[in-house]
Amino acid sequence: MKQFNIRSLVRKNILELKPYTSFRDQNEFDNPVLLDANESPFGEYNRYPDSTHKEIRQKLSQLKNISAEQIALGNGSDELIDLIIRIFCEPKEDSIMMMDPSFAMYAFYASINENKVIKLPLNEDFEIEKQEFLSIINKVQPKVFFLCSPNNPTGNSTEDIEFFLQNFSGIVVADEAYIEFSNKKSSLELLEKYPNLIVLQTFSKAWGIAGARVGIAYASKEIIQLMYTVKAPYNVNALSQQFVLKSLENLDQFRQNLDNINAEKEWLIDEFKAIESITKIYPTDANFFLIEFNDAENIYNKLLDKEVLTSKRTPYIPNCLRINIGNREENIQLIQALKN
Repeated sequence: MKQFNIRSLVRKNILELKPYTSFRDQNEFDNPVLLDANESPFGEYNRYPDSTHKEIRQKLSQLKNISAEQIALGNGSDELIDLIIRIFCEPKEDSIMMMDPSFAMYAFYASINENKVIKLPLNEDFEIEKQEFLSIINKVQPKVFFLCSPNNPTGNSTEDIEFFLQNFSGIVVADEAYIEFSNKKSSLELLEKYPNLIVLQTFSKAWGIAGARVGIAYASKEIIQLMYTVKAPYNVNALSQQFVLKSLENLDQFRQNLDNINAEKEWLIDEFKAIESITKIYPTDANFFLIEFNDAENIYNKLLDKEVLTSKRTPYIPNCLRINIGNREENIQLIQALKN
């Protein structure tokens, strides 16, 4: 790839920022007397958490075989999306590009930052047409491209992500919130080759700790340093960090849960085939299905009457509901409700 200067893409005022740093997090002490942060001396959680998430980043570094300096944590993926837009996109001047349909929060945070949102329409199989992609970027040259793979709400993965990295002069964000459910390779293996790549993952899906609200960004050291410059101090609280560390120390349970979800996926596919109201089950690499019904609005309301909650995608995606995979008891309730 041609020489890539990350500083040329960053907003000038961000380059001039000095990060908020915690003196404690930058130094090692044996038995310190903590009188520097106006905390209460009493309470189980009376001390501020590690603002740089050193222990979690080190464990992720070992798990993913990536330098800890290339890892940042956020208060959910939402915060990381917001940081990326604020670092690279000048308000009222720059634009972002996203797949359509895809995760709505890309457009939400771009709008907050007063950036234009360019939507890249997907074809009838929810795939990106490469010529359409090239046509758009040649006309408008967006600063950031959010590429969600597996995509939410369609469930399918984008093939040949390297093509988009090779042909996009800005920042490519590969959002891999559902990657653990897929047999496709992660874009993490492309990080060293493409310094304009940011890979987002999360503890909210396959790891099963959505309540902790912890997202992960993998990128070049320069981009991660910028993220830690812009983020809020102590952005991931102490309880959430403890939950994450506990999960990272129990990989056997993580893998067992993942196997169970994938087994339930196969069970549901067989059950869906017998449901008369279902007209199409879209292929999925995630822990959810996009399903077309003969009357999705009616099905959605009837499921809701039985307190079976699904995600209504119609009319934006005509006659479709997004339904995620539960445990066997929940899945049986879904199937029984659909049959009735």
